[in-house]
Amino acid sequence: MESGTGLIQRFYRETLQGGDLSLIDERAAEDYTDHEDALPGQPAGREGIRFFVNVMRTAFPDITVKTLEPALVDGDLEAVHVVLTGTHQGELMGVAPTGRTVEFGGIDIIRTKDGKVTEHWGATDMLGLMKQIGAVEQ
Repeated sequence: MESGTGLIQRFYRETLQGGDLSLIDERAAEDYTDHEDALPGQPAGREGIRFFVNVMRTAFPDITVKTLEPALVDGDLEAVHVVLTGTHQGELMGVAPTGRTVEFGGIDIIRTKDGKVTEHWGATDMLGLMKQIGAVEQ
């Protein structure tokens, strides 16, 4: 069975960065629950994951994982700190593309069961991201 860290790494590298949305159904349980409201209008469950990936890849088509560091592994819980970079080339939450290069981070905690993610808690630095694209004053 693949560990949660492998699941998080695959999500960021293969799904968010690489665009492989098939991994969402493969690696998230049918009853997946996300406890983070990262984006306005983000639906629940697996559709919420797809929504997040599509919005971020539209806004930052060159989104890249700069760092991905496991911080905790404890039974069925795992946590990581991730730093992402990209160029603002598409609309993000009503903000037109600016062409600015951004770098922002987040922390993710997942619970796994039978090799699939059942729950996710996260904190993405959306305020820092919005400041970098000029949507919020510094």
